[in-house]
Amino acid sequence: MLSATQIRKGMVIIHNKEPFKVVDFRFTMSGRGSNSIPAKLRNIITGQQAEVRFRSDDKVEKAFIGEDDYEFLYQDGEEFWFMNQETYEQISMKQEEIEDVIGYLLPNTPCKVQTYDDKPIGVSVANTVKLKVVETEPSIKGATASGNVTKPAKLETGITVQVPMFVQQDDTLIINTQTGEYQGRPGKQ
Repeated sequence: MLSATQIRKGMVIIHNKEPFKVVDFRFTMSGRGSNSIPAKLRNIITGQQAEVRFRSDDKVEKAFIGEDDYEFLYQDGEEFWFMNQETYEQISMKQEEIEDVIGYLLPNTPCKVQTYDDKPIGVSVANTVKLKVVETEPSIKGATASGNVTKPAKLETGITVQVPMFVQQDDTLIINTQTGEYQGRPGKQ
């Protein structure tokens, strides 16, 4: 059992005897009484959404989640296909099940598929990925890495991140998958 204050986004917990994935949560402190943790949950079996308010002294049960090595293969409409690295079994997942990692998936990307009762429920990727810039404003002559001025850059997976002014189209960047932020360029950190 965990304290409700240990709830994190992406965690799967048992609520009302069913497995729910934490979609969002916020820890709020009040001047009087106990603190509360409003959380948005999604039932991983039915897909139903629920908004729950936990007290800081509530206990929650963390669900047992399996995790296997997979490789992202391709996208077919709203379906994303993955292959198990040991058994070569292929599975598909719907876009809404893996929305938080779609912007970091390219064909052949290694990843981990989480399962609950042998049903795929989510995907995680490495903490950083290398992605190529496909569109950005031209770099400014004399721009240096020390400047805090940024510009938007569209990456090969379709996501847009803020990058320093010296970044150019076709540059490869290191992107933090937890925050979605630019971390540097390979070999130039």
